[in-house]
Amino acid sequence: MQESHDSVWKNCLSTIKENVPDSSYNTWFKPIKPIKYDNYTLTIQVPNRFFYDYIEEHYINTLKKTIYQVLGPKGQLEYKIVLDNTSSTKATNNFSSKDIKNPFVIPGLKKVKIDSNLIPKYTFDNYIEGDCNKLGRSAGLSISQKPGKTAFNPLVIFGDVGLGKTHLAHAIGNEIIKHNKDYNVVYLTTETFTSQIVSAIRKGSMEDLINFYQLIDTLIIDDIQFLAGREKTQDIFFNIFNQLQQTNKQIILTCDRAPKDLEGVNERLISRFKWGLTADVKSPDFETRLAIMQEKVGSDIDRIPNNVMDYICFNIKRNIRELEGVIISLLAQANLNNRSIDIDLAKEVIQKFVTQDIKGISVENIAKLVADHFEVPVEKLSSKTRKRSIVIARQLSMYLAKNYTKDSLKAIGANFGGKDHSTVIYSINTVRDLIDTDTIFKDLVAELEKKVELSLIH
Repeated sequence: MQESHDSVWKNCLSTIKENVPDSSYNTWFKPIKPIKYDNYTLTIQVPNRFFYDYIEEHYINTLKKTIYQVLGPKGQLEYKIVLDNTSSTKATNNFSSKDIKNPFVIPGLKKVKIDSNLIPKYTFDNYIEGDCNKLGRSAGLSISQKPGKTAFNPLVIFGDVGLGKTHLAHAIGNEIIKHNKDYNVVYLTTETFTSQIVSAIRKGSMEDLINFYQLIDTLIIDDIQFLAGREKTQDIFFNIFNQLQQTNKQIILTCDRAPKDLEGVNERLISRFKWGLTADVKSPDFETRLAIMQEKVGSDIDRIPNNVMDYICFNIKRNIRELEGVIISLLAQANLNNRSIDIDLAKEVIQKFVTQDIKGISVENIAKLVADHFEVPVEKLSSKTRKRSIVIARQLSMYLAKNYTKDSLKAIGANFGGKDHSTVIYSINTVRDLIDTDTIFKDLVAELEKKVELSLIH
């Protein structure tokens, strides 16, 4: 008399339990139900396609040995994959690779609206574009128009901490929802994702978690470098990634380094991260930092003089979060201590954010710096000569002195042959006009400002 499917599977489980950890046994084999045994073929039912893919990928050898031991060389294993309460699909495994014609998304699951976890204030409207982030921003805008239908899937945004990767990821998500009201867009950190996996394993609710991810149209995961060393999380994310990819769902990831530089992450995951577009976000240049600062200052922009803004942007170079922190601290210090916002206050605030010690610079220092740049004797700047090169150097020195010292206009003029304050104002305005109308002159000023910047920091 032929054995029943229950007894055959029970014998299989006894063998499997001896060859896999208890946690794997409880997660991946206990939920399986035997359905039928006929002519050396055992039919088992698994909860969904993800479940099938996982045990086929990770336990194929264990199953092969088990079926051979229990059923002999003629033994075969057939799966029934549950789609909903009434239907299923079959897959026979005689331990050769076969494709299953079965969509990943389970039919019968009701479309529900899922909380996106997106921060509404992070949009493209307040995400300043520069050469440092142009590629990622442009790709994000394209994705928001046709999520999952561009070549940018997945989109991996990488760069150092504090450069706006998270802002850009949220902006893409918010823009997708703006154009597709019924889309389920979900943002979460890698830490949150890992916690979900741990909780699902502990509660035996992995199937519910997988079903949840099948309802998502755009998945945004922040800081994927934290997948490193978490093999179980990587395995499950690999399968979720495949599900979303094969159903044209959009995936957006952020990382603190390029995918090729990730350590402790499975190579098959890294290869998938490279399928779409990898866009780096670099440290913003001075002009972009200034534009970002002006955006973040908002309605308080009139309270911060231009020279203070320039000074802050010269000294906070790499981290936009630090730049925002300086702005908040600057305004708070001014309000709490009833102080005007000037270079001195900016220096006090910045010293709390940067490791270097900022020192002062005198009008004499600036005059020497400019004179050296123009290769003229510094005393010529105090002379009465009207030679154009000397006049320009003198005017530039006054302009820089106004921006980088606390000296009065009268004191600045005194350093250049006793010029009065009206002459100093005229010189400053002349330089500003030339900056606005002459790109070559603007570049010259930027070069001198960088030299002043270097003089300000040890």
